[in-house]
Amino acid sequence: MEYHIRPIEIGDGKGINELRRMPGVFENVLGIPSERAKRNEEFIANLDVNQHQFVAVARLQDGQEVIIGSAGLTVYPNHRMRHSGAIGIMIHKDYQNQGVGSALLGRLIDVADNWLMLVRIELTVFVDNARAIHLYERFGFEKEGIKRLAAIRNGKYEDEYLMARINRANYNLQS
Repeated sequence: MEYHIRPIEIGDGKGINELRRMPGVFENVLGIPSERAKRNEEFIANLDVNQHQFVAVARLQDGQEVIIGSAGLTVYPNHRMRHSGAIGIMIHKDYQNQGVGSALLGRLIDVADNWLMLVRIELTVFVDNARAIHLYERFGFEKEGIKRLAAIRNGKYEDEYLMARINRANYNLQS
């Protein structure tokens, strides 16, 4: 499979919307089946300097390009938290377990570590999303706690893990 990663751009809202509404994806990213593409286009149009968003784009056999993954890093704007950020990631259900998530997460970590000098990156993940948890742990994320009844999924309140990655090299530079 051939794909490339690039910054998100105006016009990607439709592809992002298709991902966010896709069964096998929306259940784990807090999307809902009725979400509209306009909401995603407005999100892209309103990104600020603290938001770093990337998409993975594959070229299909017919030459058409399709967004197969998206990942974002948001640096906290509060002055006392500017050493921290939060990430989110989603991968097309047909491209999961094929390295796309690793590539996107690696891109976010590169930006966080080498360009923004962040010390802490955090995320939440449903406690039963074993594949995502395994991916995050491979990149140095550790479980810090459980958010009880954090979100609704399939008609039930579900728990999420709070996970974080501490970049000790950047932390030691700060000390």
